[in-house]
Amino acid sequence: MAMVMALGCTAPPPAQRPGVAPQPTPPSVPGQQAAVPVSPAFLPGWAGDDLDGLSAAISRQCAMRTPPGSWPKLCIEFNALPQAKAGSNGSRPTPIALRRWLETRFAAWPLRDASGGAEGLLTGYYEPQLTGSRKRESSQQTPLYSRPADLLTIDLAEVEPRLAGMRLRGRLQGQRVVPFYSRADIETKGPLTGNELLWVDDRVGAFFLEIQGSGRVTLRDGATVRVVYADQNGHPYRAIGRTLIDRGALRSDEVSAPSIRSWLQANPAQAAEVMRTNPSVVFFREAPPPPTPAPGDPEAGPAGSLGVPLTALRSLAVDRSKVALGSLVWLDTTHPVDGKPMRRAMAAQDTGGAITGAIRGDVFWGYGAEAERAAGLMRSRGRMWVLWPAGEALPASGDSAR
Repeated sequence: MAMVMALGCTAPPPAQRPGVAPQPTPPSVPGQQAAVPVSPAFLPGWAGDDLDGLSAAISRQCAMRTPPGSWPKLCIEFNALPQAKAGSNGSRPTPIALRRWLETRFAAWPLRDASGGAEGLLTGYYEPQLTGSRKRESSQQTPLYSRPADLLTIDLAEVEPRLAGMRLRGRLQGQRVVPFYSRADIETKGPLTGNELLWVDDRVGAFFLEIQGSGRVTLRDGATVRVVYADQNGHPYRAIGRTLIDRGALRSDEVSAPSIRSWLQANPAQAAEVMRTNPSVVFFREAPPPPTPAPGDPEAGPAGSLGVPLTALRSLAVDRSKVALGSLVWLDTTHPVDGKPMRRAMAAQDTGGAITGAIRGDVFWGYGAEAERAAGLMRSRGRMWVLWPAGEALPASGDSAR
């Protein structure tokens, strides 16, 4: 699928949102209607981003055996930038050097949706913390499942190249491939008995862990196990917020992760049935502890789809058919807690089943109570730009730079 890029000769006007002040407009080309990218220096709020943590996100990407797209060359340049003093943030570039490199080495391309619109939806996710055990200790516990051995994955690109990136999942029933078990099937018929990876104490928390795709489980002896996405049962994700709206349990303006969680906890007799209206189930695997971050670097999060540890407030989940994994992305949106402008450079290092469309991003907020609150409340309109190496042609599709 082709990457959707803007074709205007200047940056689009600032979105009319509270607290968003007009920004300088880059120089235009008289009479020209074709696409020309702009310098990142002209992005709204560019000078206000301190870029703290971005070096860590880029360094983790550059530590890959084969960084994506143009990054093998870009990583050489990045690692050669003037370094900060020893002990402040390890061997990371100085903020001034990083900013100048971004301004001179990259061009900013504003994204557009299929109808030409400049704004899309930005949400957030985080790394949850649950408690549990390796063996079931009570009937109140709920399992996290590992990937079933009989789960089939069919890559449709092998049948039709135009279907690249699309996959079907199912299981064999005799000589037929049929859909894999839904959430209701798994919970009521027990086809995955014996496939439990861990048992956790909070059923609602386990449901939200599936939505986030990774998290931590603290065991009784105090040890912490990190679990990450292994696969999915192939059923489409259905937001249970919509279920609660349709049933009159919540108004549309009340729906958020915190309000949904509160309703489920307050209505345990109905919670299981409501959660089963989302037939999608995520399977997990146990992941090794993350590497110790360099001095001054943010803690490493779980590995995203790119295969590198995520960095809080610098890693972004995108639709990889629209935005190449590994790309740098500029966000212009609002903070979910204080409502102030939120403008910052991100690295596209993850994907998500609900993240579809060119102007659609999911901000990784990190770990802990504050991250959970911000991620749960984030449902903001905003704009996105891809920062692409200046002078290089954009890829024909997001995956071409993977």
